[in-house]
Amino acid sequence: MLYPQRNKYRQYIDLSGFWDFRFDAKDEGLTTDWSRGFDNGQSIAVPASWNDQFAENRDFLGPAWYQTHFYLPWEWADYRVILRFGSVNYLAEVWLNGERLGQHEGGHLPFEFNLTSKIKPEENQLVVRVDGNITQNCVPPGGTQANYPSTNFDFFPFCGIQRPVLLYAIPHECIEDLTVSTFIDGVDGKVNIKIIRTAGTSVKVGFTLNGFGNKVSAEIPIENEIAETILNVPNAAFWIPESPNLYKLTVELSRNGITFDSYLLPVGIRTIAVKGDELLLNGKPLKLTGFGRHEDFPVIGRGYVPAVIIKDYFLMKWIGANSFRTSHYPYSEQMMDLADCLGFLIIDEIPAVGLTFKKEYRDHHLELCQQYVKDLISRDKNHPSVIIWSLANEPARSMEAKSFFRQLYDQTKELDPTRLITIVSMLGLGEKAFEFCDIVCINRYNGWYTEQGRIEDGCEIVSNELDKIHQKYPKPLIMTEFGVDTIPGWHAQPPEMFSEEYQVKFLKRYIELLNSKSYVVGQHVWGMCDFKTSQSVIRMGAMNLKGVFTQVRRPKMAAHLLRKLWRGNID
Repeated sequence: MLYPQRNKYRQYIDLSGFWDFRFDAKDEGLTTDWSRGFDNGQSIAVPASWNDQFAENRDFLGPAWYQTHFYLPWEWADYRVILRFGSVNYLAEVWLNGERLGQHEGGHLPFEFNLTSKIKPEENQLVVRVDGNITQNCVPPGGTQANYPSTNFDFFPFCGIQRPVLLYAIPHECIEDLTVSTFIDGVDGKVNIKIIRTAGTSVKVGFTLNGFGNKVSAEIPIENEIAETILNVPNAAFWIPESPNLYKLTVELSRNGITFDSYLLPVGIRTIAVKGDELLLNGKPLKLTGFGRHEDFPVIGRGYVPAVIIKDYFLMKWIGANSFRTSHYPYSEQMMDLADCLGFLIIDEIPAVGLTFKKEYRDHHLELCQQYVKDLISRDKNHPSVIIWSLANEPARSMEAKSFFRQLYDQTKELDPTRLITIVSMLGLGEKAFEFCDIVCINRYNGWYTEQGRIEDGCEIVSNELDKIHQKYPKPLIMTEFGVDTIPGWHAQPPEMFSEEYQVKFLKRYIELLNSKSYVVGQHVWGMCDFKTSQSVIRMGAMNLKGVFTQVRRPKMAAHLLRKLWRGNID
């Protein structure tokens, strides 16, 4: 699933902007033909969640309808034209000029429709129906807690078209997919490239890898749709967080000496592996420092805003983080691109948070998770920043869970044998999937949800438990969540729960504990920023306040503590 590019052979236009919008509280749009166009709409910003744009419908999850109009650029007449949605949450159904294109279940991952035979040279009308209601049959599941809106997870179920909508043009005969995997041989790098192209007669494919004083090229004929080659890069500049070196890989299709398609892909040469208790990047031990976080910002909800992405990366650099987890869903493709450029390491997670394994939903959950794995790897497989695939966050205890995750693990390993695989669990010793996962990831809140107000007692319990987990599952371990809710500006001496001093004491003590365990290779604080949740008695202001920054990115005392712990005593 190559992201659209602009070059001599490829073009795209962004349909983002102000669209027409209608809530459909009576669910009458399908029976009254809103799919052919609707009147009496109001303006809405796309991309962005609808919930905070219209205060009176903040908790309305759908269905709702979007509508926009666009023209086909005249120069695209002889091209294949594709419509691409970056993320629509949760269920999307799409029509072009009254003709149904199809539907897509699940937010956070892209989906496309081929418009070549359907699009008109004059004005075109695009209509999208979005239903954000999540049932227990959905992934992630909803409706099992007393919170409002009811979810089975602890973040707000923002709805709508939340990432860019692109219309792009590519040649009819073109590069359809590229898969790059990298290896290291001493000081040299090896770049394995697999290309998939549309069916056609024999062509030549040219590969050029350029950067850091090296230019390596190859050209091979392709008779079929698939071909592979390996480029050897002498004295390669490897990709590491401190120096995220990216080569430029250009792939071109030509026939009779005439090039008719080209794609440019950044490539970072690196390897990731585990050995004993160590996590190895390029064969050297690696320790992760960073966060779990959410795509969440006032007014736009989970919508794509470039400035917020830049701000978050600046804050992570400032604080000394080198990594994060895409909790609890894949982040935008632009976020991933910048991670490659800036040197951040990513645990990339499918949207499988709060799985229950109830018999009546289990088969559909597995089908959805398998599709999510396939789509996520297809989207993110070429990012050097992605080092671990996460198949779930905090699944329920169940006799069926081990088999469920074994199937997902095997699928993931078959699709991408070069990266590590995990699930993130609260079960500890009871998590059977840790038997085959490559790395152990657990969340712990002792001293907050349990041992309330007693940080030392909580840490003693965690310390003993970590040792037992490692004894049973002798693999590297990452603590992927630990933290406490903290009201900005609330102070107490001695520290007490909800005060900034308590957050500082809690994080300091946990990090000291994690640093004392040689098998712990990562510490991800929960969370980076405060974020919106459903309403409940444990969420003041419908906010999870565990961030070390506020929702608008102002630092709490704990942010300065982490800067000292992760970067040393600096001004």
